[in-house]
Amino acid sequence: MVKHLPPAVKQLLTLRTPQPRLTPQSSRLNAILTSTFQDAKAKNVERGWLTLTTCTLLTANVPPTIGHLYRYTTRDDPESPTTRRGYAEALNKAAVMRESALKSCIFVGVPRTILSLASLHEAIEDDVNHGLRKTVSPTRTASTENIEQIVARGQALWTSIYEPHAEKLYNKLGSYHPDFIAFIIQAYGSVLSPMPGGDSEQGNLSRALGSVVGTACLRAEGGVGPQLTSHVFGLLKARNEPGLSEEDYWLATDEGTEWVVRTVDKLLDVVKPELGSEGGAQAKL
Repeated sequence: MVKHLPPAVKQLLTLRTPQPRLTPQSSRLNAILTSTFQDAKAKNVERGWLTLTTCTLLTANVPPTIGHLYRYTTRDDPESPTTRRGYAEALNKAAVMRESALKSCIFVGVPRTILSLASLHEAIEDDVNHGLRKTVSPTRTASTENIEQIVARGQALWTSIYEPHAEKLYNKLGSYHPDFIAFIIQAYGSVLSPMPGGDSEQGNLSRALGSVVGTACLRAEGGVGPQLTSHVFGLLKARNEPGLSEEDYWLATDEGTEWVVRTVDKLLDVVKPELGSEGGAQAKL
């Protein structure tokens, strides 16, 4: 059993910025959270704001800001635990943030998701943690009984996002590696698509909010223009889904989609300001 890193390897791992970026000053972070939240509140898209803000901070790789966001959105004073509002509100927001982070791993990977979920877990109070679902969702764990349903959900979401190019893109990605597209479809079906239980599922995100996740993550990531464009189209196409809430419908309008992108940019100006100065041509998918 290897118990210790060799000294040379240990030293090597300290190079090339292995730690997440520095957390901005609380005053700057609170200011941008307040201004963007008040704008979202005026537009009645507070759930959309919480989703995109979670995904933006996660992708920017500033884990402490995730815990701060939870405290900010559940307390009158983020620094004072006694100012937390009702339990039901805190539980709902924790569940939405946790689900948003889970879906983010599809777009920006597992490592950042782990760091951000750890920060959220540390910030959540014991009573809220107790109320969060602890068992694995049976609709997300593939088995002989449900794999066909998972794949069907994934294929339906793929078609909803990428039509009229869904089949062409499916075949193109499959040509890169035969298992790649199968992995994507299963991930779309088990994680990115809404859970089948609807509002009965804790923290469940709608089809439109799933596209908000993709748009926020890819905008914050930078350098992935073709994929960002695809998921912005996916958000716009969400307006055609049946049974939309008023919030989801507005987020999928031209105005709402522009608001999502601009709000992500405002957050990035504080937590990842160097992205605003980056440019250059993007490779085609």
